[in-house]
Formats: sequence, structure tokens, C-alpha cells
Amino acid sequence: MTAQQSGFHVDLTDVAPDARALVQAFRDNGAVSFEHVPVPVARENYRRSCSANGVARENVEAVETMSVPVDGGTIRLRLYRNHNTVGALLRPIIYFIHGGGWVIGDLETHDSLCRFIANRTGCIVAAVDYRLAPEFPYPVPLEDCWQALGVLVDGAEAFGIDMTHIAVFGDSAGGNMATVIANTPGRWRPGSNIVGQVLLYPVTDLTMQTSSYNRVTDGFALTAPTMRWFADHYAPAEFDRADVSLSPLLCRDQRAQPPMFIVTAGHDPLSDEGIAYAGLAAARGARVIHHHLPRHMHGIFTAAGKIKTGEILLKQACEFILSLSVIK
Repeated sequence: MTAQQSGFHVDLTDVAPDARALVQAFRDNGAVSFEHVPVPVARENYRRSCSANGVARENVEAVETMSVPVDGGTIRLRLYRNHNTVGALLRPIIYFIHGGGWVIGDLETHDSLCRFIANRTGCIVAAVDYRLAPEFPYPVPLEDCWQALGVLVDGAEAFGIDMTHIAVFGDSAGGNMATVIANTPGRWRPGSNIVGQVLLYPVTDLTMQTSSYNRVTDGFALTAPTMRWFADHYAPAEFDRADVSLSPLLCRDQRAQPPMFIVTAGHDPLSDEGIAYAGLAAARGARVIHHHLPRHMHGIFTAAGKIKTGEILLKQACEFILSLSVIK
């Protein structure tokens, strides 16, 4: 059956074999994505999807969830420690910022993923449960991430964290905020240092003008209309979406970025901006490891229990973090 006969722009035969079953199931169930349902339903659907399709939930040595103050309220932070970090001297930290278009996702959707990372690195993983749009639009989610990181750095000794060895890690919208933080050293706490960034299909240009927005319009859980729905909730029309805190690709600062591990996917409206961002970082002198998956779609890392390529690249992301000389 051709793409035209199937009713979708991308035929299943053009989808990577290990991702095909999930795409087929999504289409067979009506291709109902997040923008087609109310926000609370979208959030619950995402929780169920991550639980059903993510990596297996592994045991870690210790998990601690705490409330931390931010402007206008409190949010949760969750620390994951493997056996190498419990009772150890100060350890490097991975600051994990979950994806979900700033509208969906929480500590639970990415809990198994954080456990997976903690068990494969010598780092403490700290996941931030920032407040979500539309209840809390830009800049609240980003500011929550900044302030929670400040709490960790200020309490570094008590938490057992080496604040000079921080790696940021995020998928999708989380990758957007992770790289904004990594590339705004003027806001880092004195004495702290971000030594690397893992960006899994990150949002880097919220003006949404790249050609992949014209290619990926239906048939997948994340399409151009889905991204516009997310963006309208997070950064409504009164905000300048070309601001570098929303669109880091548009930053004109020539400073070299921290080392970067970045993954992009061909069947993803974010594909072209991610490719451009990796190229820009490399051109400005950063060490960049870029994996482009032309036949995969957005969401393979929260579905890495079903999509083997997602699990393989997660392991490579952990190896990248271990490769940073300060982490060894």
C-alpha cells in the first residue's frame, strides 16, 4: 500500500522496522495525538504510553524525592543513586529535564529512563518536575529548571554532588531547556560547571519555519500540528519565539558549547532544526556526536522498551557521559 493509499504522507514501509509496529498500532487506533484531546487526557495518555513502551523499570540503590522552593510555589526533585554513588564522596551529576512539549510529562513518565541512566553511569541523576503549560506558560517551566538546579548546587555538599561536573540531559522540550541552561553560563552558580549535554531530538527553533514541519504532518504521535499545539500552550503569541531562550538555534553567540551528544529522527518535525543545531555547534568548535535516524520518529526514547534503536542509543548516551574526562 502506498502512502497515498494508506491516507498518510509517510508509508509504513518507510518507517524503520523496529519502530513500525508502534506506528501501525497508533494509526490503527485512529492516529489520535495529543492535540486531539483535552490537556488532562493528553497527560494521562502520555503516562500510559511511557509506562507501556519504555525501558524496563530497574532497581537502583536509592531514590529520594523532595520538594524545593521556586518562585510562586514548590516543585519536586528526584535523585537517583546507583551503588557507586551511595555513601561516596562528591559525585558528578546528570541534571535530567523530561520532554513532553512543556505540557505533558512528569517524574513518573521518565522514571524508568532515569533509573536506566543512573545504573549505567557513575553519576547521580537529578530529575526536575517543572510546572507545565498551559497553567504555567513560558518562562515558568524554564525558570523552574534554573531554580531547581540552583538548589542542587547550593546544597551540593549535603547532596553529595560535585557541582563542577554537571551534565544536562533532556528529550524534546526537555532538550530545549537543557541546552538553554548549558549555553547560558552567565546564570550558572559561581563555581559550578556544565561539562556536557545530551539532547534527544531537541526543540531548537520554536519559530517552526524548517522544512521538516512540512514533511511530518500526520501519521505519527508528534507532527507539525502537535508541535504547534504545544507551542501555543507554552509560548502564546505575545511572546517572541525567536528569543534564544525559546529558540537556541538562533543564538548568535560564537562561544563553543559544552560537548554535545544529539539525536535527530527523520520522521520528526524537529528533524531539520536538530540537524542544523548540531552543525552549528560543531562549526563553533564544540565536540559533537550526532546520530541521525532517517527512518525513525520522535518518541523512540520513551518507547525504548519496544524500539531497540532507542535502547542502543541510550546506552551510547551514557557512554558519552562516561567519556567526558571529568566523569572518569
